[in-house]
Amino acid sequence: MGRGKYKSKPTGHRNFSTPEEMRKLTKCPFAFYLQEVEYEEEQESAEDSGEESGEESDGNNEQKRKGTQGIIEIENPNLVKPKTLKARDIDITKTTELSRREREELEKQRAHERYMRLQEQGKTEQARKDLERLSLIRQQRADAAKKREEEKAAKEQKKTEARK
Repeated sequence: MGRGKYKSKPTGHRNFSTPEEMRKLTKCPFAFYLQEVEYEEEQESAEDSGEESGEESDGNNEQKRKGTQGIIEIENPNLVKPKTLKARDIDITKTTELSRREREELEKQRAHERYMRLQEQGKTEQARKDLERLSLIRQQRADAAKKREEEKAAKEQKKTEARK
């Protein structure tokens, strides 16, 4: 059967905090974290008691690791901090090589500049075609101007003849 205009949303079961949990969190907002830390300390104390019975502790132990760092060994090269070079240690004579993209970009720019120089001098095929078209257009314009002048002169002549 129809539910009407509005459909109910499938939100599922919702968990609400009890008043006791709310009081605990207001007193100490990091209660969950503190419980986790206490549990880890218990685990470490159990491990330390096992180590002390087997061998003596040297005191050169690694620093206590936070979170999952103690569980998972990670060798991430991005985490290694790069060595900082001082100004006196930098080799000025050493030239840095360009990347492939940079090299290609420079070659492209140089080729374009060379082509434009040849274009200006009229040595490229495209420049020759352009100059031919330009000379043809100039010739057509000159012929059209001559024709207009002739027509104008003929018109003037007809006017003078008509007046006589």
